[in-house]
Amino acid sequence: MKNTYPKAEKLKSRSTIDLLFTQGKSVSKYPLRLVYVPLESDESDEKIKMGVSVSKKYFKKAVDRNYFKRVLRETYRLNKNRLLDTIDKPYAFMFLYQTKERLSYQEIEEKTVQLFEKFADSIQNKEL
Repeated sequence: MKNTYPKAEKLKSRSTIDLLFTQGKSVSKYPLRLVYVPLESDESDEKIKMGVSVSKKYFKKAVDRNYFKRVLRETYRLNKNRLLDTIDKPYAFMFLYQTKERLSYQEIEEKTVQLFEKFADSIQNKEL
């Protein structure tokens, strides 16, 4: 499986983003949060639509926000196979960084892996 983040996987739809924040469920592993919602319509052949967000409240400078968004996208790209192995229908995700702390790349990647495992557990528990 290729570790890529193609354009078709990027969450751009305003209606899907609104759906995520109104009806979505979430799992957290401080300082990361993953908001998710299953998608009914199959607009594309991708199983995942992913967006990332870093709050302006915590990082005033766009340079800092963009750095953490790049790190989140990279950790997602390298670990998305953990998500793909656990889901059987399309999902939309929003990946949020929620702290003022400036964690290192290794810490963020470790938390991402833990977050994806927590998501997998919550999905399996709902299916049972």
